[in-house]
Amino acid sequence: LLYFFPLSLFPSDAICNFVICNDSSFRSQPIIFNPDFFVEKLRHEKPEVFTELVVSNITRLIDLPGAELAQLMGEEDPKLPGANSTASGFFRSLMSLKRKEKGVVFGSPLTEEGIAQVSQLIEYLHKNLRAEGLFRVPGNSIRQQILKDALNSGTDIDLDSGEFHSNDVATLLKMFLGELPEPLLTHKHFHAHLKIADLTLFDEKGNKTSTPDKERQIEALQLLFLILPAPNRSLLKLLLDLLYQTAKKQDKNKMSAHNLALMFAPHILWPRNVTANDLQENITKLNNGVTFMIKHSQKLFKAPVYIRECARLHYLGSRAHTSKDDLDLLTSSGSKELQPLKSQKRSRLDSCHQEETQQRTEEALKELFRHVHNMPDSAKKKKLIRQFNKHPTALTPGSDVPTSPAPRRARSRSFSGLIKRKVLGTPVILERKSRDTTPEPARVSKENVQLLQKCGSPAHVSQAKLKTLEGRKEESCRRMRALLLSKDSSSL
Repeated sequence: LLYFFPLSLFPSDAICNFVICNDSSFRSQPIIFNPDFFVEKLRHEKPEVFTELVVSNITRLIDLPGAELAQLMGEEDPKLPGANSTASGFFRSLMSLKRKEKGVVFGSPLTEEGIAQVSQLIEYLHKNLRAEGLFRVPGNSIRQQILKDALNSGTDIDLDSGEFHSNDVATLLKMFLGELPEPLLTHKHFHAHLKIADLTLFDEKGNKTSTPDKERQIEALQLLFLILPAPNRSLLKLLLDLLYQTAKKQDKNKMSAHNLALMFAPHILWPRNVTANDLQENITKLNNGVTFMIKHSQKLFKAPVYIRECARLHYLGSRAHTSKDDLDLLTSSGSKELQPLKSQKRSRLDSCHQEETQQRTEEALKELFRHVHNMPDSAKKKKLIRQFNKHPTALTPGSDVPTSPAPRRARSRSFSGLIKRKVLGTPVILERKSRDTTPEPARVSKENVQLLQKCGSPAHVSQAKLKTLEGRKEESCRRMRALLLSKDSSSL
């Protein structure tokens, strides 16, 4: 479903993808399409519900013990590496002194005003990404101080005038991030990022491998970015977009995603007042994590589908599905009207399956029935036929199967009885004809059968031919009687 809403409904710090609608019916007021509208609405109207929803899905992906989960929720102060260390190096003391000199933009907590000023630097760097060693080669310190004062005072700056070099602007951007009171990804999220870096694939036996599980890492970062403070999330998106575009031109500027991560990891992920020695065990993991963010930055600021669906159903009054596992169980995209249709379709499929199974069973029974009747006469055949006769509905296929006629049992006839039947054959035959209205096909002579085959049907046989046939029969009967009488008299 597509939802269209006026611009006035969106908070100023909401970050979302939008498409301008040019339909003439909407030209009176700017309209945008926001796929994360209900996500942003839930975040600003019910932050506790939103945070609980997101964090519950984060814990589904990564294992956070009680203390680390409490830190992520802001219920406890984060315990960071180097926080209890009494050692004080030159780097730590220098950074502490720099942060004490707070200005309107530099050294102050992140605000919308500070983001608006720094966005000028980012916009300028997008136009000058081909400078070799960008973000690595330092600029001129005097020009950087002039630019810094201008940003702090809020005066207009014309960066395209040629007064400042791209290396001056890039170094000043890193300086701004380094002087923030806490890293851009906040201290609360530090342990969660360490756990995301450990997400790896499992083999067929269920054992962990060394191959990173990129899909789960992207999903975990999407969830983690959703609960960042709005200014941090806004600036992080602008920064990662810039670094992504910079890495795409590494053939010119010689700055790959990994090189950029080495420059920016201390400013956006490392805890404040720590050195590389404090992060000795995790420094590689943190740098690789920032590299991953740069490479996949275009996917990290989209809410997962199940979070969108849950937020939408929350406002539509329907049952909300709170995780990806719940969403996978949906047979539709949340529409209950499709459920009866799908159940009907499923029942039709089941009935078709039953009919197909029944048809196959009947075919198998027919084949078995034919096989039994084609068997030679034996006790086994008789037994099988009796079984078929006991269950005619279940075993007998019906009239479709051609059955061989049962053999007629021959009667034992004495010679005297044969004479009597031949002598008195006419009345006996007449009595049988009166009892049986239809003649038996088996008693038709061979000549009659041949004649019927030639004519096509009995209706085509003329009366004259029938009389001829009857005459021939009577003649043959007289000859047989005479022969039998002559044999009888000779024996006497």
